[in-house]
Parts: sequence; structure tokens; C-alpha cells
Amino acid sequence: MLNVQAPITAPLCVDLDGTLLNSDLLIESGLAFVRTTPLQLLKPLVWLARGGKAGLKAGLAWRVAIDVARLPFNPEVLAFIKAERAKGRQIVLVTASHARYAQQVADYLQLFDRVLATEAFNLSSHRKADCLVAEYGEQGFDYMANAAADLAVWRRARKAYVVNASKAVEALARMQARVEMVMRKQGGLRPAWVKALRLHQWMKNSLVWVPLLAAHQIGSPELLVHGMLAFLVFGLCASSVYLLNDLLDLPDDRRHPSKRNRPFAAGRLPLADGLLVAPLLLVTAFAGAWLCLPWKFTLALGCYYLLTVAYSFVLKRAMMVDVIALGALYTLRIVGGAFACGLPLTFWLLAFSMFIFLSLALVKRYAELVEVRRQGKATKAHGRGYYPGDLEMLSSLGAASGYLAVMVLALYIQDSQTAAMYRHPQWIWLSCPLLLFWVSRTWMLTHRGLMHDDPVVFAMKDKVSLVVGALLGLIFWAAS
Repeated sequence: MLNVQAPITAPLCVDLDGTLLNSDLLIESGLAFVRTTPLQLLKPLVWLARGGKAGLKAGLAWRVAIDVARLPFNPEVLAFIKAERAKGRQIVLVTASHARYAQQVADYLQLFDRVLATEAFNLSSHRKADCLVAEYGEQGFDYMANAAADLAVWRRARKAYVVNASKAVEALARMQARVEMVMRKQGGLRPAWVKALRLHQWMKNSLVWVPLLAAHQIGSPELLVHGMLAFLVFGLCASSVYLLNDLLDLPDDRRHPSKRNRPFAAGRLPLADGLLVAPLLLVTAFAGAWLCLPWKFTLALGCYYLLTVAYSFVLKRAMMVDVIALGALYTLRIVGGAFACGLPLTFWLLAFSMFIFLSLALVKRYAELVEVRRQGKATKAHGRGYYPGDLEMLSSLGAASGYLAVMVLALYIQDSQTAAMYRHPQWIWLSCPLLLFWVSRTWMLTHRGLMHDDPVVFAMKDKVSLVVGALLGLIFWAAS
């Protein structure tokens, strides 16, 4: 009787970036390096020039630690690998990412029998194909991947498993290889981009209209157009900043209970797309400001952007400096609105803005610490300069700042210029108790853990805040 040997199942070779992982470790490590050592921004270019991509990846891998446990793995790919492994199939992680990161991923998942990754040379495209053919023979392996660079590997594999590929790459794979399975990303890109650009946060740019209201110029068609342009330009600039902030904050966002669902942190959007769109929005914003609005507005927009970048890199980790910076960012929108419309900035408007927005910035920080305390932590909040034990002090400072804003409003009523602008300035006194109520209520809600949004956005969506705003508007209209 002949002894027939059972056929050996070909190993399943799985790519890492964009396939097993809904992210790219080269970009992640590069962003982390820039965030932690911004003064060495050009160093990766030196590594790239000296050692090519392999040198760049090695330089980053040995200087940047990545928390692999919080990376956005593809659940469908993980489930498929587990099912194949249960059948006794050999599973190989083969990736162009550096071997240090690849081995950490393999050690964490405990699903791979072997790891092939970038070390002396960049293990990508034809080099990856040659490596796999040398190990398993022509058509001796199956390959799961996602990108155009993987076509060279699919052509020499027994079967191709296509994951989250573009339509063009999928079509080429079907023409050049034997496609066994296609896994497509669930959910559209449009909702992810709407969330990443934070279009709802554009409501904060409504502050550019405040100088028009304060100067009683809201009825001027020309100034209204300037105000609309300022609103749009601030929105584009702000969205650019949000993208940059999300890209730099990936490790912190993934530790946060709600921020971990942001599109880049969750792997719903490619990091490379964010790196492309962010500067495009920024250039569009400044080009629009320079061509359509006064130069002073462009200066204010530049200050806003530089302060935001400084906040993202350094200031948000510095105690009290962070909230002062946040308050200044709110105020810069008002300054920009005044410059866009050619209106003067009064002492009263700037003083009121400084105190009310400092109070709201402290609300934002207090709300984050409430969540940290709820988790039972006593250590410093990750990426911040505060401890949960600072809550009482923050609430005292925030409430005091809000009440100082009310005092500025009361003093404004007594100013001689105010009397000249309003027929019945005494009516404005009614706004003081309304504002006291709103500041106190906002802090009470925050203390109870009910502030889940940016306080300015909260005010623009909260029914009670909208009623208070309408009553304030009615009071000032009656006074004029």
C-alpha cells in the first residue's frame, strides 16, 4: 500500500500596516518623534539620507516607544488569522515596518509563528516578494495585504487576500493574482472626515461677530460679508489645527475613554491623508485671508495658528499656562473679527473676553479631571499638568474668573461712552443677574460631571444657554 503524504498547507503571510493594523507605524513613530523632540525635526531627514528608508525606520524605532496594546487592529483580520491558526496553519507576520515594532506586535498578539520585517534593508514590494519566495518557494505562500506596493508580492503568491484596498489596487490584484478573499472597510469616509474636521466646532468661530454686535454694526452689508469671510477662514484654519492636533495626540487620545474613537486614533482615516489635508486647509485659509481681508486679520490669524501649535506641542502640559492659552485662543477670534471689519477693540470687550474665556477654559480642564477622578486615579492626568486633587482649586479660580467678567459688564454700564451708545443704558443691568446665573449653572453642571463638550459649543447647543443668550440680546436691543 502506497504511503501518500498529505499536502502541506501554504503559510499565511500577513502584512502589518494597513492590513492587520488600521494605521502606519512609520508615520506613527515619525509623529511621535516630532511631538516629543520638536527641536530635532530635521533629524529623520538625516537618517533617511544616510540609510534610506531602512535607516529612517531604525532611527525612529530605537528612539520612539509605541504602545502596541492600544493600536487600532483590524478585528476582521484578527478573527481570520485566529480561525486559520486553529486549523494548524502557519501564520507569518511579514512587514516593511521595523523589526523592533513588528516583534512587539507579535509578542502582544501571540498569533504568529514567525516575523519577517525591516532590518538591514527595507522589506517592501519586490524585496518582500524575493524574501518570501526564498523562504517558501514560488507560489508557496498566501499573502494578505492592502497596498499597490503589495502587487509584486501577490503576483508570486499562491493566493491573494486583499484587505481595505482602493478600487484601483483591488482591480489590479484581480488581474495579476489569484484573489481568494476581499475584505472591505466598513463605514464611509465622509462621516469620518466630518468628525475629524470638527465641523461642529466651527460654531466657536461665531465669536468673530461679537465686535459687530458690540459696535452696533450688524446691519452693515459690507461688514457682514467681511464677518462671513472671517468665519470661513477661521474655520479652515481651525480644522487644519484639529487635524494636526489629532495626529500628534494619537497616544494620548487612545488612552482617553471618548477621544479614542476619533477617526485617526481609531484607524478610520489614513494618517497619510491627514498629513496631506492639514497643510492644504492651512494654505487655503491664509491665502483667503491675505487676498480678501485686511492685513491685520491675517496677523491675528497667524497669532492664532502659532499659539495653537505651541499649545499642541508644549503649553497644554503646563499648569495654568494651558488655560490662559485656551482663553487667548477664544479672544483671538474676537480680535480677528474686529480686524476683519475694521472696528476698534475696546477695553471693555477685551477685559470681558479675557475673564469669561478663562473661566470657560477652566471648565474644560475641570471636566477632564472629573473623569480622571471617576476612574479612581490620583496621579497626574496624562498629558496635562493637573492632579485630580486640583479640582477644588480649579473650580474656585474658574468661578471667580466668571464673576469678574460680570463685574466688567457692570462697570461697562457706568462708562460715559456706553451712555452715548445706548438710549437706555440702565436696562443693561438686567444682563448681570442673567450672566451670573449662566456662569454659576455652567460650573454646577461641570461639577456634576455633565459637561461633555467644549463649553462654548455646549453653550451653543444647550437650550437654557440659548434662552439666556436670547434674553441678553433682547436686553441690549431694548437698551439701544
